[in-house]
Amino acid sequence: MTLPRRRFLHLAAGAAALSAVSRFAWAQAYPSRLVRLIVGFPAGGTNDIHARLIADWLSKQFGRSFIVENRPGAAGNIGLESVVRAAPDGYTLGVCGSTELRNEIIYNDLKFSFMRDTAPVASMMLAMNVLVVHPASSVQSVPELIAAAKANPDAMTVASAGVGSTSHVFWELFRSMTGTRMLHVPYRGGAPALTDLLAQQVQVYFATPADTMEYIKAGRLRALAVTGATRAQALPDVPTIGEFVPGYEAVGWLGVVAPKDTPAAIIDTLNNAINAGLADPKIKQTIADWGETVFASSPAEFGKFLTAEHEKWGKVIRAANIKL
Repeated sequence: MTLPRRRFLHLAAGAAALSAVSRFAWAQAYPSRLVRLIVGFPAGGTNDIHARLIADWLSKQFGRSFIVENRPGAAGNIGLESVVRAAPDGYTLGVCGSTELRNEIIYNDLKFSFMRDTAPVASMMLAMNVLVVHPASSVQSVPELIAAAKANPDAMTVASAGVGSTSHVFWELFRSMTGTRMLHVPYRGGAPALTDLLAQQVQVYFATPADTMEYIKAGRLRALAVTGATRAQALPDVPTIGEFVPGYEAVGWLGVVAPKDTPAAIIDTLNNAINAGLADPKIKQTIADWGETVFASSPAEFGKFLTAEHEKWGKVIRAANIKL
């Protein structure tokens, strides 16, 4: 039977409206069951402790369980792939950061894309690193470090937590902006890099404040500068690299993403709840105690930030020919 055109259009419009109402009602009921927060690194690490902090908050806000599921491996790629392959219904989310964003530039064989296959939900924090040397070093400042590196190219050693790690790319940005050359010594993680710096087996390291704060305060490491645009609240007397190298700024970040095509209503619901958590005094203080800064934004603002970060570090990584 052939339907008249007007009748067909009327039925089509009704179906579309019903579908929209159904999606809206679905979003209003969210969450109706357990929500998984996937972390691509082991328990106890930076991504994990932030995921557990926000999962506890969300569980209390919604009266539903938000649980953290660790899927470590391949520098976060295994966990992120499980997120992008999940149904876009808001029940599988990823807590990830600058490492996962850089991976799609560094790795040649990924079958998914962080930028293309995820939807930004909410940012959580920003974290600068601190440029440190052993106190026995003759280098007392960033200008002295630059002068020493230029006077003896490749004679000084700079440690990193691994090829493509935050400490590595922060160094590469510094190198490209100062024209310095040092011998890069990659380790399998930040702990062994820090151990060798303390033992004077390497000379320079772009470390995380959380890993080095106690050593700095105890005089076992010398902080030359921090990598953020402003001085760190926990290290007010330590200058920024940008005070000596205009335009230098390098920060790590963490946030929550969902599979692409997740309904906007669900993303907005999660964003509002996470931002409320970031405004909570206890959570703000916890993040500050970790040497970080709360970073709250809308999904659109977070998306713009991710685009800018992808472009910035893409240039650094390609110029340095960093590949895994």
